[in-house]
Amino acid sequence: MADVARLSSRLAEHRAEADRKDRPLVLIGRRQVRSNNSWMHNYPRLMRGKDRCVLLIHPEDARRLGLEDGGRAVVTSRVGSVEAPVELTDAIMPGVVSLPHGFGHHRAGVRLETASRRPGVSLNDLTDDELTDELSGNAALSGVPVEVSAVEVPEAAPPTVVSGIVG
Repeated sequence: MADVARLSSRLAEHRAEADRKDRPLVLIGRRQVRSNNSWMHNYPRLMRGKDRCVLLIHPEDARRLGLEDGGRAVVTSRVGSVEAPVELTDAIMPGVVSLPHGFGHHRAGVRLETASRRPGVSLNDLTDDELTDELSGNAALSGVPVEVSAVEVPEAAPPTVVSGIVG
């Protein structure tokens, strides 16, 4: 009960930051019905359909950061950086971004044939080993401070003309 005052203070700070244009973002993980654990990524029937290893972000934050639905973003924490497709949704609150658990099948030694075709990125590459939950002392795997920026897509080079042939 002694920790309630700290939590109340932190919530007040978060509400005050909500109106700032440069407010910090925090990363949370998520579970999905067809993708709850990494072994499920190796079952072709469950991997059908659209890519589920996407960064969820509120449209307000996306607009502020220059992100577009279907575009790509770089997510950087104190310990790492990943690049992921972007999905805009108002199902997540402003100031929060989310990546799913269980992806990152691109590493050497992964023997999941189906999963390695759609490897996604690993949320664990961003979780901070020095971040702990103050109340329990456990590793804090959620609420990781991150920076998010749009991946710049290079403009297509104009076609070259060689001997009258455009190529």
